[in-house]
Amino acid sequence: MRFASLGSGSQGNALVVEAGSTRVLLDCGFRIRETVGRLAQLGLAPDDLAAIVISHEHDDHIAGAIPFARKYNLPLWLTYGTMRAMTGFCASLPSRSVIEGHRRFSIGDISIEPYPVPHDAREPAQFVFSDGARKLGVLTDSGCTTRHIEAVLRSCDALVLECNHDGEMLRKGVYPPRLKARISGRLGHLDNADAANLLNALDCARLQHIVAAHVSQQNNTPQLARAALGAVLNCADEWVTVADQVSGFSWRQIT
Repeated sequence: MRFASLGSGSQGNALVVEAGSTRVLLDCGFRIRETVGRLAQLGLAPDDLAAIVISHEHDDHIAGAIPFARKYNLPLWLTYGTMRAMTGFCASLPSRSVIEGHRRFSIGDISIEPYPVPHDAREPAQFVFSDGARKLGVLTDSGCTTRHIEAVLRSCDALVLECNHDGEMLRKGVYPPRLKARISGRLGHLDNADAANLLNALDCARLQHIVAAHVSQQNNTPQLARAALGAVLNCADEWVTVADQVSGFSWRQIT
């Protein structure tokens, strides 16, 4: 099982997960041409994908999802609330399936466990991907953590974890007060300290990879995100991968 990012941040998000002969794309926040180019950097073509799984309807996660799915005849998996929020855009899709927030589903060789998260979207979800033996947990676009989130992400072999902002940088930054309140609120985004506290609450004995994702280019730095997660794991900061906006990150193998 392995995974890679096409890019992560407010300008676009997409993550590829592969198990056996199946590859799925989590979110598609880039336009068609850019998505194709970013896939090529990973040695993939659109025809290598089995489906697109959507976390929520914000543009940085779905900007290219529908036209990409339509052009390459890919099924779309999303919650009912997300589908309703995208009403008018989903009608001409080749195929779409509704995700129930607490019910596992499978796409080819990949088992996927959705779970709800607090975010200012219609029915947002995040996911744990598994090949039956190994687990990749993904959590971004969540304003806070919950006991259920902790339970779902416990004992993962790899984690992609939001470190959106540094609290002090956001407070002193140039964003207007309303936007600062939205980002730091309970339906906004996790900051470095929130992510570190969540990681500290998990059983990390099996953890092979930790990735800081959705890192703000204005209100955070890769160094601060790495330091926050590295301190919890008592590891060198360099062991923490940062998913950047331009190139995401290359393949990470889960053994």
